[in-house]
Amino acid sequence: MATTETTITPKTVPLVETKYRKIATAIPAPGSIPVLEALYRDEPRSMRGQPPVLWDKAEGFQVYDAYGNKWMDWSSGVLVANAGHGRPEIVEAICNQAKHELIHNYCFPSAVRARLVNRLSELAPKGLDKVFLLTTGGETTECAIKLARTYGQSVGGKKKIALVSFEGAFHGRTLGAQQIGGIPALKEWIVNLDPDFVQVPFPDGWRNTDVSFESFLKVLEAKGFGPDRIAGVITETYQGGTCAFWPVEYAKKMRDWCTKHDIVLAMDEVQAGFGRTGKMWGFEHLGITPDVFCCGKGITSGLPLSAVIGRAELMDQYPPGSMTSTHTGNPVCAAAALANLDIIEKEGLVGKAAKVGAVLGMELAKVKSSRPDVCGALFGKGMVYGLHIVKPGTTEPDAARANAIVDACIGKGLLMFHPVGTGGNVVKIAPPLITPEDAVKEGVAVLAEAIAEVK
Repeated sequence: MATTETTITPKTVPLVETKYRKIATAIPAPGSIPVLEALYRDEPRSMRGQPPVLWDKAEGFQVYDAYGNKWMDWSSGVLVANAGHGRPEIVEAICNQAKHELIHNYCFPSAVRARLVNRLSELAPKGLDKVFLLTTGGETTECAIKLARTYGQSVGGKKKIALVSFEGAFHGRTLGAQQIGGIPALKEWIVNLDPDFVQVPFPDGWRNTDVSFESFLKVLEAKGFGPDRIAGVITETYQGGTCAFWPVEYAKKMRDWCTKHDIVLAMDEVQAGFGRTGKMWGFEHLGITPDVFCCGKGITSGLPLSAVIGRAELMDQYPPGSMTSTHTGNPVCAAAALANLDIIEKEGLVGKAAKVGAVLGMELAKVKSSRPDVCGALFGKGMVYGLHIVKPGTTEPDAARANAIVDACIGKGLLMFHPVGTGGNVVKIAPPLITPEDAVKEGVAVLAEAIAEVK
């Protein structure tokens, strides 16, 4: 099922039909090939990174093509559909806002934007009272860089501008976001990297076994960065490429150190927010509150919207008109977000993610323990996990095997995006938060079959 060429050949797979899955054709479906080939012809090659499933519609936790196939979705459309795909309540909110005849208003005030920023402010930890709406996750991390550097200079002068981030991190695809990212291959094109963006090892306890906060300080000292030079520390709440979290003790010492030295602590919650980890905000697992955090993806369960939420002292650094965005708080997206938040709260999806996610974690742990030769590590919480596929008997990433496992799952009716992480070997598991327990167990059984079949 390789998709790197412009000519596509379907692969015959066994037919599947269960309560939640159906595979009725070869993969990719023969009828989808003209559309896929047109996309390959007219789009850049970089867009060919996902399995060749031509989405026709998506409902709840399932994705359908137009040719009789149905997948359980373990991608959430890259961690967007927290409340599920195509929720009627969200569709209705979108339609009502469009019928109201306000679909864009730049930065001019609107009532729907006011309702949303108030709602997000109320959901955020006490003291993080200001909300800046944007469109993409990358915009939010760029904004966090700007806020941290501006604040650093205000308290420490021109030398207090450094941003500390972590090896293996992913913060977006724009220039600043990729520079604070910790995946070298993604920023080779930049060449002239900002010398005041510095990466340190992420304390995952597997690739990096020294999880002490003292190791963080030692690395910074060796690189010549003391707190008098550092404006901010930014991290994903869990690393998108590994699903690993900071250890709690490490996080608390980081919070204390940043406070002591007037350093902005920024958390990238773009993947972790809105219940994904079994808490409304992923950093709640760490027992800390950042100075500013970035969120997006699950904020609407479908439309492009993001937000930076933080302390007023940080968020109000810029005068009127100098920190804005063309589509900030787009009325249709804002309406979708309000409906999405209603669903998350009324249906208790944060608690459900914790409860069903515990089952998901236990079942995945069984898969890992049954194949320790190729399953090197398992990280995650709630409804997001990363299974690290390695070459047999080693800790070396095995991207080829990981990709083959995902492709095998596609042929069985379980939809995932292709593997992620620095080594391209992490099978990412992220079902919508509404996914029932029996479907989760069925999905894990499919994954186990695929691991067993790939040689």
